[in-house]
Amino acid sequence: MNAIRTLTLALAAVLGTACSTLAPDYQRPTAPVPASWSMGSAAPAGDGQAVADLDWRTYFADARLRELIGIALANNRDLRVTALNIEQARAQYRIQRAELFPALGLSGGQSAQRLPGDLTSSGEAQISRQFSTTVGISAWELDFFGRIRSLRDQALQTYLATEEARRSAQIGLVAELANAWLALAADRELLALAQSTYITRQQSYELTRRSFEAGAVSALDVHQASSALERARADVASYTAQVARDRNALNLLTGNPVPDALLPDRLVEAVSTVAELSAGVPSEVLVRRPDVLQAEHQLQAANASIGAARAAFFPRIALTTSAGTASASLDGLFEAGSGTWTFVPQITLPIFNAGALAASLEVAEVQREINVARYEQVIQSAFREVADALAGRATLDEQVDARRNLVAASRESLRLAEARYRNGLDSYLLFLDTQRSAYAAEQELIAVRLADAGNRVALYKALGGGWQ
Repeated sequence: MNAIRTLTLALAAVLGTACSTLAPDYQRPTAPVPASWSMGSAAPAGDGQAVADLDWRTYFADARLRELIGIALANNRDLRVTALNIEQARAQYRIQRAELFPALGLSGGQSAQRLPGDLTSSGEAQISRQFSTTVGISAWELDFFGRIRSLRDQALQTYLATEEARRSAQIGLVAELANAWLALAADRELLALAQSTYITRQQSYELTRRSFEAGAVSALDVHQASSALERARADVASYTAQVARDRNALNLLTGNPVPDALLPDRLVEAVSTVAELSAGVPSEVLVRRPDVLQAEHQLQAANASIGAARAAFFPRIALTTSAGTASASLDGLFEAGSGTWTFVPQITLPIFNAGALAASLEVAEVQREINVARYEQVIQSAFREVADALAGRATLDEQVDARRNLVAASRESLRLAEARYRNGLDSYLLFLDTQRSAYAAEQELIAVRLADAGNRVALYKALGGGWQ
């Protein structure tokens, strides 16, 4: 077995002295965004709590929403497909990495041959048999120029990009579910408002109709009251359908029917557990976002493919070798003197291929430039998402406060308008107009409260929090 021992030592020496790849040194592109957020940011850099350090269990204040997010992360089909893509990419990386090492195989067999008498020296038919068993390596490429290692690095970066894609999908799912849950809460509140308005207008219509029958008001007042009543009834029907659609959206996102106990009746006052979130420095915050990391891994994979394309210009050396025993009889297979070995090195050097290798290298280099542009585009899109969320955050508190004051003023106006109408000082048309203004103010307050809650979700998503 000296041949096997010598072969093992030779392979170890080759593995230990393998050279580096021919891929270019990777350098992260400079982020093509300003050094700071706009002046409209609600949370200055360094103030508040860092978003990337908060997971969704810590950030969202409502226990029902947190439980619903957990259900969605466990059952959402899109997220499940993304997770399976990770498993596939991981397996592909292991396959590519395995090519760096020799594949050792064991084989055993028998060959038998019969020769007719006219082909033998004795003139009689002969049957010859040979038994053998060998262990060896078949067509193992010695990676002197790093082609296989470049392909391994490419597969690794592809796998890591897929992992970041899952994290990005998880953040997107958490944000989408939170927004759907908040939308259901707002629509249920709007439905309750429409139902309350319908009851009030129904009472007003009945009172106006009786007043008309008594000759106190004109037929115009009755028809105006009827029109207001029907508009309220249409709103009730519309919001009822919208609430049903919101619930269907939640069922789809969670992958299961949502229990009634986890559904909101109205918008929660506090979506997040923290009052202020730190915007941070763009160059530090954006590179932590999973979609940016995914784009960077894809860029690194393209960079590694250049190394493989460059290595294709150099010789490829493959080794086939085996050692074992052979004998004409089965009982002599392991006797002394039956040892056998083969050693078949092979070298392949490209000489002429009509420019195919040069074109392959050009394709790899162009693909890297494409990935650089995509990386920069993702950075810019991420910066805009954060900047937009911060711009909204800067004024939404003021908008909510203004809408609350408007609702209070509208309610008082409605009370006074109704009193003046009942006392015959104003027309029913003026009272009806005040009634519509108060109803619209209530709707606008719900809308801006939803925008405020949605902005907190958008800012949390844009700053890359919640994927852990």
